[in-house]
Amino acid sequence: MFFFDTNVSNVENLSPQIIRQVSKEISGLCQNPPEGIKVFMNDEDVTDIQATIEGPAGTPYAGGNFQMKLVLGNNFPAEPPKAFFLTKIFHPNVSSNGEICVNTLKKDWKPELGIKHILLTVKCLLIVPNPESALNAEAGKLLLEQYEDYSQRAKMFTEIHAKPLRATEENVSTEDKSVDGPLAKKHAGDKKLLDKKKRDKKKTLKRL
Repeated sequence: MFFFDTNVSNVENLSPQIIRQVSKEISGLCQNPPEGIKVFMNDEDVTDIQATIEGPAGTPYAGGNFQMKLVLGNNFPAEPPKAFFLTKIFHPNVSSNGEICVNTLKKDWKPELGIKHILLTVKCLLIVPNPESALNAEAGKLLLEQYEDYSQRAKMFTEIHAKPLRATEENVSTEDKSVDGPLAKKHAGDKKLLDKKKRDKKKTLKRL
């Protein structure tokens, strides 16, 4: 993951009515989330909106879990929020600092559009990228001219940064680590193998 300063709260700059409206929508999305999206609520700061989007099937992002964050500005909802991926991703419409470029958050923004609409739009962007408004010029160029290379690079980023821990890693529990003998050695071997595979993938990614 990579980080940027989006931790400044705007609660005191928003009207109580807007805060109640946002809080109500986020609470509803937590209870009934859109398919493939999990929403998290920060009770202390409703302007801190975070979600996890599952990489859609049939895309280079399939199998990945991508954390994202919405940052509500002082003039929300008159002005659109900013959206960022906290999980590193290779995508034409995502800059190196994670900022997401989509028309819904630019010229097509309307104050009546809600948080759910934004989240669904970002999910759709994983399915249908828009190379015409690329923040990542390299990804946009590859998408248009060498799709297989684009797909390979995007899959590699997904594998390294967005895939959940594999079962073999998860199985190395505290109890297992305290056990001597073949079982402990097996887990240690599994972990070394996984670490080696990850290092190899990163080397491959650097060469691409």
